[in-house]
Amino acid sequence: MNALAPRIRPPMLAAGRGLVLSVYGLAVSMVLFVLAVVSIAFVPLGIGVLTTPVVLQAVRRHANQRRFWAADWSGVRISAPYRPFPPDLRGGVTGQVERTTLLLKDPATWRDLQWLLVDMTVGPVVAMLAAALLIYPVEGLVLAAGLWRVFRNDPYWYGFVPVDSQGTALAALALGVVILAIGLKGAEPLLRLHFLIARPLLAPTPEQTLAQRVDRLTETRHEAVDTAASELRRIERDLHDGAQARLVAMGMNLGTIEALIEKDPAQAKKMLAMARESSAEALTELRDLVRGIHPPVLAERGLGDAVRALALRLPVATEVTVELPGRAEASAAYFAVSEALTNAVKHAGGDRIWVDLHHGEGMLRISVTDNGGGGARIGSGSGLSGIERRLGTFDGVLAVSSPAGGPTMVTMELPCALS
Repeated sequence: MNALAPRIRPPMLAAGRGLVLSVYGLAVSMVLFVLAVVSIAFVPLGIGVLTTPVVLQAVRRHANQRRFWAADWSGVRISAPYRPFPPDLRGGVTGQVERTTLLLKDPATWRDLQWLLVDMTVGPVVAMLAAALLIYPVEGLVLAAGLWRVFRNDPYWYGFVPVDSQGTALAALALGVVILAIGLKGAEPLLRLHFLIARPLLAPTPEQTLAQRVDRLTETRHEAVDTAASELRRIERDLHDGAQARLVAMGMNLGTIEALIEKDPAQAKKMLAMARESSAEALTELRDLVRGIHPPVLAERGLGDAVRALALRLPVATEVTVELPGRAEASAAYFAVSEALTNAVKHAGGDRIWVDLHHGEGMLRISVTDNGGGGARIGSGSGLSGIERRLGTFDGVLAVSSPAGGPTMVTMELPCALS
């Protein structure tokens, strides 16, 4: 029984979710569709100007809930295609008119209304089928257990089996077992099919996707330029305050040594030792600076070994798993991992970190997990925001799962070709 539980639980969960979707989707989508149509029809009368924004925002919340369930329950990712409102949108009646106009001009609004029609017709049928295939066999079991006696004089059709005796009830039970087997195999695909049917209407059109991509690339390229300028200023500052200052001091010491070498050899010897120490420190700082620009281990041994080298320098036990069928020299990924590890050590409060790197379908996927207290968020000024901007420059994405109490998992994904 314990061995069967892991195999039965996912389809049973999918069936329960299908039942929720069929009832919830039919009721809410029907109500919202009627309210939206009536509200839009009343716009010329003025009443709809007040009600339409409220109703359409409710439709969007309903659609966003379905997008969340699609990703969470079946792994079907559906992006939101809505146009943002301008930041200077006014209040009052004038603002309501402008808000209504913007909503009605947004193609996503009309696609949402089309989706509501699908969600109260085809959608509930597919979702209910996922549940029915696991619920209907129970009726066959009950008939075989003795309920068939009620239908002794008037046969009851269970599927294509007329039930009026113990023999036909057992045949109904056999049919129920077959249906149950089909349900266990088909519940999860049917639930996924429900979301796949909704995706063409809830997802952005190819034109919208292209426009969003152009906007995103424009934004990330500006950020990349700003980041590069900031990095150059940091390098200049480090050179000026560090290695350059030490080299200048060493040159002055050598001048003093040249004057003292005959008058005070002992003092000259001490200053030579100081100059040698300054040269060693300047060399170390230059090496650290070069390592910060492009780590030699990344160029020499690839991303996997570079991340392992990072892990060895951490004060927290870190386990690195690398599954790369080739060599990757993604410096953006290296620095993103480095920053994620630094955040985990500084803020997580855990005693163990796991790093996983693997590659598939042209994408490099990296996860950094710690057993700390959780609560990490992507927000203004946080280290995670910096990682997100860094990855965005290369069309990468960042996702964070960090419930209160932990664990925290930071997942990074970016295009990467292996050599």
